[in-house]
Amino acid sequence: MAYTAPFNDIHAALAEAGLQQGIDSGLYVELTPDLAEAVIGEAGKFAEARLNPLYRIGDEVGAVLKGERVTLPQGWAEAYRDWCAAGWNALPCPADFGGQNLPALINAACTEIWNGANMAFGLCPMLTVSGIDALHTHGTDELKKIYLEKLISGMWTGSMQLTEPQAGSDLAQIRMRADKQSDSTYKLFGTKIFITYGEHEMTDNIVHFILARTSDDGIKGLSLFLAPKFMVNKDGSLGARNDINAVGLEHKLGINASPTCTMTCGDHGGAVAYLVGEEGRGIQCMFTMMNSARLGVGLQGVGMAEAAMQHAMNYANERKQGKAGQDGSAPIVAHADVKRMLLEMKSKIQAARLICYMTAASLDRGKLGKDMKAAERAALLTPLAKAFSTDIANEVASLGIQVHGGMGFIEETGAAQFFRDARIAAIYEGTNGIQANDLVGRKLPMNDGAAMRDEIALIRDTAKKVSELNSQNFGRTAQRLQETADALEDASTWLLQTLKTDQQAALAGAVSYLRLASLGIGGAALARVALNSDRAQNPLPVQLARYFAEQQLSAAKGLALAIIEGGESVTATALDAA
Repeated sequence: MAYTAPFNDIHAALAEAGLQQGIDSGLYVELTPDLAEAVIGEAGKFAEARLNPLYRIGDEVGAVLKGERVTLPQGWAEAYRDWCAAGWNALPCPADFGGQNLPALINAACTEIWNGANMAFGLCPMLTVSGIDALHTHGTDELKKIYLEKLISGMWTGSMQLTEPQAGSDLAQIRMRADKQSDSTYKLFGTKIFITYGEHEMTDNIVHFILARTSDDGIKGLSLFLAPKFMVNKDGSLGARNDINAVGLEHKLGINASPTCTMTCGDHGGAVAYLVGEEGRGIQCMFTMMNSARLGVGLQGVGMAEAAMQHAMNYANERKQGKAGQDGSAPIVAHADVKRMLLEMKSKIQAARLICYMTAASLDRGKLGKDMKAAERAALLTPLAKAFSTDIANEVASLGIQVHGGMGFIEETGAAQFFRDARIAAIYEGTNGIQANDLVGRKLPMNDGAAMRDEIALIRDTAKKVSELNSQNFGRTAQRLQETADALEDASTWLLQTLKTDQQAALAGAVSYLRLASLGIGGAALARVALNSDRAQNPLPVQLARYFAEQQLSAAKGLALAIIEGGESVTATALDAA
């Protein structure tokens, strides 16, 4: 199950996302191409040597709850300690509290690598960074002084505690209660479920970010709180254990080494907590964490898909069966259908990677360059980055099993673990249906659809450049891109109009719209990478762009029809008596 960081594909995606432009313009202060390459190269080395060897044992041994203690597989804590000592946790974090302040675009590449090597490990620092973002943006100076430096160094980890048994994604149903105390702290009472790395012993302390209720006023009654596992004394040392504990550990389909905890507050008088941001504005603070986590989850999808594809590619080149027009037994990669599956895997991965990296670059331009148009692009692309990347992770991992044939269904070959591990990513941090609703209901209507019109114009411009090249190697790429732009424009126009009169009819096509937009934006990016590649030295980018255009973009017209004409088949169907 050896994983190798896909440096060529990563650097191609970084180039298309605008890394060099960011360096040349001064947006990425003190970053050079050599430094960027060195950082990503070292990330690959650490992931391959230290994280990937733990991937299989993590699945087999898993996290174990004994009393109030959660133990992780052998080698986990040592790898995390060395990972932090190398400065990886601090990579994207603010410099004023010890971070390296490197761009989100560079961190995106590293996040992909950590999760490609070992997704169960990569989850922990991803959630810590999300908590750091929330605390740095909304926390008081006092809380920042106490917690940020240790979170950024990785000395302490963070957890994100939102979900409750009765609430699911409906946060208005949250019951966790926060009672204000005379010293302006709060006491928390209640239960949270599905809390990733809610308890472990890799670090001395865990900083929990918890959504709890300060009033009964629905969503407006929710606030965000920080509650440490151990209280922190004035001198920075750790004090008494706080009243927050893991009382259960979920038995999951995959990512077994990542402890998914049921957490309770208030069994012994209430968990001491500190308000982050303003009371009653917990949702706004939460979305600071969630938006960071959603891009991270998308990159998990890319990493997991890449690992599954590499595993299948190695098997297909080694396994001999049939002749495939050759003398003697041929490796199965020579068979047309196996080749088709591998091309589908690789092209989808690179399209998803490009969407994620373009999202990260847009976040950088919006934040560092104060570019509002870039910020709107980041907002538009974020649901695509999360949902498309995790959807294709499931598709690619499933194809990986198919490439292995019957051996893929056997745990010993390892193909099944990718399938099991990848499955959760389409569910957490907002299911992919929620991402599609967000895209259609919130992101598409921004400035009356201006951000999506810009993407459609970019697809058309890419199609024009491919057409002007007049190269047979691109096949029907230009034509399929143009057809996809037409379909996306028709669907966008219809949705913008329909949202004003029948929101449910519009949302019935949301998932199809997210796939259509992802195919168009990802397919155009693949074509631009191909146009900018050295086609004589490496024909693969052109081949991938052509395959994606001719095999995937052919679905664009059908998706547009499903969006525009197929909504009533959803809304008019009653399933309560089915």
